[in-house]
Amino acid sequence: SDADAPMTAAAFARQLRQQATARARRARRELILLVPLLVATILAYEYREDLFGVDTPIRVAAAIVLVIIGWAFARALGRALGPSLFRRMDAGTAGTVGFLIRLVTIAFAVLFALRVAGVQPQTVAVGGALTAVVFGLAAQQTLGNLIAGTVLISARPFRVGDRVRFQAGGLAGQVEGVVTSLGLLYTTLAHGEDSIMVPNSVVLGAAVVPLREPAGVDVRARLRPGIKPSEVHDLIEHNLTVPIRDRPHVGLEEVDGDQVVVRVTATPASNADGGRLADDVLEVLHQVTAEPEQLYPSSG
Repeated sequence: SDADAPMTAAAFARQLRQQATARARRARRELILLVPLLVATILAYEYREDLFGVDTPIRVAAAIVLVIIGWAFARALGRALGPSLFRRMDAGTAGTVGFLIRLVTIAFAVLFALRVAGVQPQTVAVGGALTAVVFGLAAQQTLGNLIAGTVLISARPFRVGDRVRFQAGGLAGQVEGVVTSLGLLYTTLAHGEDSIMVPNSVVLGAAVVPLREPAGVDVRARLRPGIKPSEVHDLIEHNLTVPIRDRPHVGLEEVDGDQVVVRVTATPASNADGGRLADDVLEVLHQVTAEPEQLYPSSG
């Protein structure tokens, strides 16, 4: 049934694009509001003595406001660029590039705010070096995944939607699935109805085996009156004689009076079993369709 069918990589990517488009519209409105606030803050800092007659309190207040505005501006900018990134890249890479844009913008805003607050560049450099050492020691694993994720995005040994097998000691053997996202820290695989998050450092050290997706069954059928799509789903599952990748998908395509048209898709675990899987599915559909000629390949 529709509720039981796992989301495919293409559907997952399409959903991300739709969400990015909706967020981009809101982000553009936020940017229109944030730009005047940013300009007003900078002008208030530049003319602080003429407007307020004091220096240090205004410097500190301006620095705090600039950090807040910078954070909001970076978030809105990343979201506003989302649709453009999704048109040019796969879902995982687009999300990662958007994150990097936000990160760089926030870093620039923080450095500018520190300069406004009167902090010397030498102090920032020494403090940043000490912070980097402490942070690096405390987050070695996270930084390793971050660096590995950057390498994977650059090398692109696989893409979102590819079926791959990772073989490495850190995986206790191997793990297999369809790549659904490429993040900075984790690579996510879909295996049946489950999602597997593999640390990027493990992926970088693993052997990547691309797997060719076997040809599957994709057919539409007009059911007899009274036959429910869920009944067709159960019949197919109970009558299969070959292993399949995921559970069969029975989707509602059309309603015509008391009859419905469904689309049935299934993929064998092995390409050699494609013919036998087609035989199993057709045998079930011939039992539930109104007439044999109402069974036809899907054009979708």
